[in-house]
Amino acid sequence: MTPIILIPARMAATRLPGKPLADIEGVPMIVRVLRQAQAADVGPVAVAAGDPEIVEAVEAAGGRAVLTDPDLPSGSDRILRALDVLDPQGRHDVVVNLQGDIPFVAPGVVRACADLLAREPACDISTIVVADSDASERSNPDIPKAVLAMAADGRSGRALYFTRSTLYGDGPVWLHHGVYGYRREALVRFTAAPPSPLEQRERLEQLRALEMGLSIWAAVIDSAPISVDNPADLERARAHARTMTEGLR
Repeated sequence: MTPIILIPARMAATRLPGKPLADIEGVPMIVRVLRQAQAADVGPVAVAAGDPEIVEAVEAAGGRAVLTDPDLPSGSDRILRALDVLDPQGRHDVVVNLQGDIPFVAPGVVRACADLLAREPACDISTIVVADSDASERSNPDIPKAVLAMAADGRSGRALYFTRSTLYGDGPVWLHHGVYGYRREALVRFTAAPPSPLEQRERLEQLRALEMGLSIWAAVIDSAPISVDNPADLERARAHARTMTEGLR
């Protein structure tokens, strides 16, 4: 298995325009994500950028970036276009899609996606989940939940469904976070397919993969990565970065 990590990013975020270049204690957010991906030591890392400013910031930090069409409909489409440029020979058979708005993602999260694909031959797409920590999360439609058939070790499971609806009953509710690992052929098939009925109903693109018959497995991680979606999230990320800096003094 020869993975590559690709980070899709574009400036036109609705709730936080210019998000990839948002300053977090002197470092653009996209550069922080890039560094965490490099620290995972899974494979080469590049940014699939929708704008020249992102390319400039990444290259200034010593990273690699590919300029893609800003009008591509999704991050998965963006990474496929970048992959075509970076690896036209098809040497990389696994692609980890790491969101550009999780500046402190643990390197182990990236490795978990790659490891699942290595461990489970029937897995086409890997992702991550974390157990709910608050009862309100079970009924929050903004938080996607994964319904999993768990493996015996309780640390991974095959996805049966994803939903925004409330889940009931005993046991943890698995909250889904959008870091994905794809076998290359699965990524090509997924991006070529139109949005599916369940995907449109739940507004969750991973349901397209399930409706296509692709197998998704999820690794359980211990804590969710900080995601920056709006100005309040950005302030929390800056506060976290300050805490990290103070801890090094």
